Amino acid sequence: MSRFLVPTRWRLFSLLFLLSFLSYLMRQNIHVAGEFMMPELGISEIEMGWIYAAFIWGYALCQLPGGVFGKLLGPRLALSCAGVVWVITTGLTGWLPGEVFVTGAGVITCLVVVRFFVGVAHAPIYPIQAAVVERWFPVGHWALPNAVGSTGLTLGAALAQPLVAFVMVYWGWRASFYIFIPLGMALFWLWWRYATDDPADHASMTQAELADIQADRQQLTPDAGFGAWRQLIRNRDTLLLTCAYFAENCIFYLFFTWFFHYLVTELGFSILETGFLASLPWLCGAVMASVGGFTCDTLCARLGPLLGCRIPAITGLIAAGGFLYIGLYADSPYTAVALLSLCFASTQFTEGAYWSAQTYVAGPYTAPASGVMNTGGNLAGIVVAPLMPYLAGHIGWVAALSTGSIMAFVGAALWLFIRADRPFVPQSA
Repeated sequence: MSRFLVPTRWRLFSLLFLLSFLSYLMRQNIHVAGEFMMPELGISEIEMGWIYAAFIWGYALCQLPGGVFGKLLGPRLALSCAGVVWVITTGLTGWLPGEVFVTGAGVITCLVVVRFFVGVAHAPIYPIQAAVVERWFPVGHWALPNAVGSTGLTLGAALAQPLVAFVMVYWGWRASFYIFIPLGMALFWLWWRYATDDPADHASMTQAELADIQADRQQLTPDAGFGAWRQLIRNRDTLLLTCAYFAENCIFYLFFTWFFHYLVTELGFSILETGFLASLPWLCGAVMASVGGFTCDTLCARLGPLLGCRIPAITGLIAAGGFLYIGLYADSPYTAVALLSLCFASTQFTEGAYWSAQTYVAGPYTAPASGVMNTGGNLAGIVVAPLMPYLAGHIGWVAALSTGSIMAFVGAALWLFIRADRPFVPQSA
């Protein structure tokens, strides 16, 4: 009998799950703390939208560089370096505004700069996670671990809502940025001690598990050298996945940036009540992300990657668009929260399909390819964060947020043209 009941790949991935969880604790807290930061620091909704967008600018612009960084240095070193910056920039978010920079322009400028670098630091995690999944998991078993990573991020965001609300009500909004620093230091230390870049190099890896991981890889994209990742920018299916991920993330960023604010200002909930209600979409998303990943892997095994990825993606996007629209126009605030939770859960149902399809296409270039795809996904946040309060000022929050339904249906239509069954064939580089 093996020394461990849990395969080594899942034990390694459990650390990535915790880092994904931590990532959203450390980035989502400002969207809750913002309700206290705006009046105390004299920041308007429009200005806060640009502060929120600064993180997304750094995050989006560094997706591809983050994926290349991960492929060049390897997942172990790349994530460890990023972790140091995670911890520093999170602490600076709580310390600099109002303490070091006290004027209105200084406060806004320092927050924009710091949140930009928070985004830069967090950018490599999901391209690197996708590369670890490609390298450590058997062919065709990629959707579930990637979806479990999405479960980690949604649980982190879910906990951030009530935890940050509680902390800032009793100890102030600055404390909500400091409480996660010790946890971050501990998790990145564990990652550095336990992770290896190659499964064969891990002390706990058995020959049977390694053979399972390495089976059937001859059918995948060949490794033609480090420089071949540049060709992915022109790959048809990578570009289509990027556009479709932009559409899906338009809804994701509605929840990430403005959902807490919407519950307080439009539906009339208190800060503490909103802290718990705002966690419901993320909790529902945590469940449906893993369900969607399992569904995708099962369908890929039975129908192949073309339909196996396409069916859950289209189903989830159509459901998300419908639930968003009827939830925004619901008569009861509690009914609205329930329907909007189902909307977000539907977006998370698609996550495994996106990342698995990109892995089928890119093979050993999954890190930079996922960086390209996630760039598109996070460009949506750059648009949504400042655009929503602008639209709300002209047509109201309900009408502004309902534009996400259109993007969901556009994303579903794009999936009709995505070919996950057609691996990228690089030229020698």
